[in-house]
Amino acid sequence: MVVAVLLALAGSLFTPAAPPGQAPVTYEVYAIRFGTLPQFAVSGLVAGADRSRRLDIPVMVWLLKGSDGRRVLVDAGFHQKKYVDQWKVRDFRSPAEAVSAAGVKPDEITDVIVTHAHWDHVGGVDLFPKATVWIQRDEYTYYTGEAWHARNTHGGIDADHMAALLKTNTDGRLRFVNGDDLEILPGIRCYTGGRHTQASQYVGVRTAGGTAVITSDNMYLYENLEKGAPIAQTLDAASNLKAQARIRSLASDPSLIVPGHDPAVFDRYPLVADGI
Repeated sequence: MVVAVLLALAGSLFTPAAPPGQAPVTYEVYAIRFGTLPQFAVSGLVAGADRSRRLDIPVMVWLLKGSDGRRVLVDAGFHQKKYVDQWKVRDFRSPAEAVSAAGVKPDEITDVIVTHAHWDHVGGVDLFPKATVWIQRDEYTYYTGEAWHARNTHGGIDADHMAALLKTNTDGRLRFVNGDDLEILPGIRCYTGGRHTQASQYVGVRTAGGTAVITSDNMYLYENLEKGAPIAQTLDAASNLKAQARIRSLASDPSLIVPGHDPAVFDRYPLVADGI
């Protein structure tokens, strides 16, 4: 089932300011679930969690509807049958179908911000044929290059997805984020994350009620932040905790922090419609 959550929020963190007499661009933010991974081990999400705990977790993309007409996705999900079957995904529909259910056709997506190159976040890039795709330069360089020079340096990365990013680049639709704290679009900033992958990132969004932070996998669950626990899947636990502290400081309010795989997102924010 597709679920989306509207966070009508806003912020003042973003530069440059709008031209005199012109309102700054703000966004409505929707968390869109396109499937559920059943009975996922919480110890794979929260470092030190009880290994017996299990949780049905959503796989999501995040739609940003701009006041300037821009339609931005944070992450693109996946649609490959091998992953649907491998992970026994429930209530699956492609991210393109899910976004359409939120009122935006796939070819109306103007931009896709890839937070990191794991299969469940980048595998759907090819579903949005007119979008400019943004990724950290170091993430792209590593996973299209030296990550494949050894057997244990590209876990969670699909070679076909990297080839699709290369095709996006040769089509002229790929853009690099060159580091930390950069405004890539009016009202949208990218921040380097806590080494979930080689160069993962998260996204700050100016909305009508404050600055929202879309953490993606830099914070799997609210529990990570509430317990001060790093994510279980990180190359550097200390850097992840540092990223979480920074996320808290960037958000206008803790309620505007949106984790990457927490089903509670769909309880804490108002439903837009049945299943949305």
